[in-house]
Amino acid sequence: MIVCITEKPSVAKDIAAILGATRQCDGYLEGNGYCVTWTFGHLCTLKEPADYTPAWRYWSLSALPMIPPKFGIKLMDDKGVQHQFSVIESLIKQADKVINCGDAGQEGELIQRWVMQKAGCDKPVERLWISSLTDESIKEGFKHLRPQKELENLYLAGLCRAIGDWILGMNATRLYTLKYRPSNPGDTKMPPLSVGRVQTPTLALVVNRQREIENFVPKDSWELRTKYRNVVFNSTIKPFDKEEKGRTVVETLKGTELEITDIQKKKGKEAPPRLFDLTSLQVEANKKFNMGADETLKTIQSLYEKKLTTYPRVDTTYLTDDVYPKCGPILGSLMGRYEDILAPIRKGKLKKSKKVFDNSKVTDHHAIIPTGQPVGGGLSQAEQNIFDLIARRFISVFHPDCEFEQTTVNAKADKHSFKATGKVITNPGWKMVYQKEDKGARDTQGPQDNADTTDDTKSDDQQALPVFTKGEHGPHEPFLAKKTSQPPKYYTEGTLLKAMETAGSQIEDEDLRESLKANGIGRPSTRAAIIEILYKRGYIRKERKSLRATQAGCDLIDTIQEELLKSAKLTGIWEGRLRAIERGDYSPAEFVNQLKAMIQQITLDVLRDNANTRIGQTPA
Repeated sequence: MIVCITEKPSVAKDIAAILGATRQCDGYLEGNGYCVTWTFGHLCTLKEPADYTPAWRYWSLSALPMIPPKFGIKLMDDKGVQHQFSVIESLIKQADKVINCGDAGQEGELIQRWVMQKAGCDKPVERLWISSLTDESIKEGFKHLRPQKELENLYLAGLCRAIGDWILGMNATRLYTLKYRPSNPGDTKMPPLSVGRVQTPTLALVVNRQREIENFVPKDSWELRTKYRNVVFNSTIKPFDKEEKGRTVVETLKGTELEITDIQKKKGKEAPPRLFDLTSLQVEANKKFNMGADETLKTIQSLYEKKLTTYPRVDTTYLTDDVYPKCGPILGSLMGRYEDILAPIRKGKLKKSKKVFDNSKVTDHHAIIPTGQPVGGGLSQAEQNIFDLIARRFISVFHPDCEFEQTTVNAKADKHSFKATGKVITNPGWKMVYQKEDKGARDTQGPQDNADTTDDTKSDDQQALPVFTKGEHGPHEPFLAKKTSQPPKYYTEGTLLKAMETAGSQIEDEDLRESLKANGIGRPSTRAAIIEILYKRGYIRKERKSLRATQAGCDLIDTIQEELLKSAKLTGIWEGRLRAIERGDYSPAEFVNQLKAMIQQITLDVLRDNANTRIGQTPA
């Protein structure tokens, strides 16, 4: 008998149908030599401090740091979980072979490995590794099962992540609560000060941005401009710091003529935006539909389980070469909904760009794309919105680049030089995908034209230019344009996700963002949960779309002096090491030992702090 262990009952049903295991039993499906059972996500977790020694049941500074000689796991304290585990344990004992059918990612590997370890599994184990839940994908996956040993580093990376979170979270939370909170740990109105390996540097990002805004001092400047033939020309000199200086120049220019000295035209191209990984999908959904990161994750997970989109918890925007032959049929499946925008690319061979297809940029799973299954009805509005984002992005990468002509007109008046620029799109290419929506959907802009902004004026390079001739001249209207420097914007969930992905670096360029992902903080699958924890703990709140740190959140970051606990860049280095463990390039023991040494040093530093700091805490 072969036992298959999936992560959810719904996935078990899909796999059992393919395998012919159609008889319903208590906690599993049976038939054709297979038993298909399931977990409910995490059935096991790392042991609590009190599970190691009774002394750790009580919160005491003298007991810190708590570092078990060996970490262990236990079942969740839930009757349903314990019953399902007993089913799995019994089936494993009877099995000839076990197939791990968990979600094909780091967390899914950890969930299933812990269950098999707890059940004392000593049977041969193979791994089902698929990127979608379509019948075709499941069948293909069972034809190419992987030895469990191939995923050993993935498991070790997940295990190190869990142990690292335990070491820092358990110890730092007790340490800072006992040292700095004004009430007893048992006071339910004053919950513990929650400190974590990822949540604390994420909170620090929000607090630091808020402080930048609060401490920002606006500065005025005056730019010299002139209008000629209804076109605004900008001076090439630096803005004036005093209005009077600018007024003097304006007066000298009045009555003079502006002469066109040079006209330059340059053709350019803009490539389609990259396909979605989970973070960029969450960012786009937040920007366009004001969907929270957690809501987007749940929605794309639902679309995955409905077999409409591929595996969602991914951090790459690339596809592998073997996906290319499948793209034509996938596009064909979208014809009913997207006929207008598909028509231009259905005539010839599909474009194959290195910015889309690159085997070297894909490890476990490729970017999120439609599966080619018919959509049909029954989708919620949120599911429709997310599917539409994914479908349009997928369609757009096969369209030609957007072509434009950039015109720069140089001019001179008296001794002052001016310049006007304009951009004309000569071939919209992929941008036509975003010019209109399907029936019943709202209009949308292209993904790169929809940035958060409070200024609806066109940028200088977007203005329409008439035909100019070199040497022409005529009267013009010089004037000063007052500019006031603006503070940075508060984070939204979308921009905070971007900051987590790049360890706090403010990067808009897609290529640079891609290169920084290796040292981003958190995993794509966990970043939404981290933000939710900060809400729950009362450390941040939302005002419209903006995220604001509460007083409790600010106080906590002010009190934590250890940069290792609150620096996004340093935490990003740890994340880079976890990814190196996953690749087999870094020692798991070294990673854990470094965190042990770090918490020992942090404990000493906090205990030596003689400042009488007390942190107020809003109820969670």
